[in-house]
Amino acid sequence: MNAVFPRLWRYCMSLTGQRDWADDLAQVTCLRAIEQASKFQPGTHLDRWMFRMAQRVWLNELRSRKVRMGAGQVPVEDVDLIDTKPDSETNIFARDVLSQVMGLPEAQRQSVLLVYVEGYSYKDAAEIMEIPIGTIMSRLAAARRVITSSMPTEVSAGATVGEGTGT
Repeated sequence: MNAVFPRLWRYCMSLTGQRDWADDLAQVTCLRAIEQASKFQPGTHLDRWMFRMAQRVWLNELRSRKVRMGAGQVPVEDVDLIDTKPDSETNIFARDVLSQVMGLPEAQRQSVLLVYVEGYSYKDAAEIMEIPIGTIMSRLAAARRVITSSMPTEVSAGATVGEGTGT
């Protein structure tokens, strides 16, 4: 579980949009995974099992608060993200892209994180989110359109972000 935790936390961060909520969600997910360890099938993917569990816990939390899609999000500027100190132009571009990603509807944001950040195939992301692969593809295409349409012309003209990762 230690090897999966950093990725689980990033996924929780994409779900919640806030660092403290991501911490809580990741901890609750780990606790639930320990409690339900007997249901985990050895030989399967622990990370996928835990991501699915985190998603269910978060959806239950949203339902209990009666929060609807898109509500409760904070601007990316307010999120305390770790800076690995790349050059300033890269920082500005990455911040712009992250801001765009965090502004996407929750379903698109989850799809982007699983496929483009975590490196899952469309099929694996669909299994994690328990939706058809075509829905993943549609969400990613819509997310790409939104992100590239907001980028400067010289950047978006060459952007084929994530295309061809559907294996």
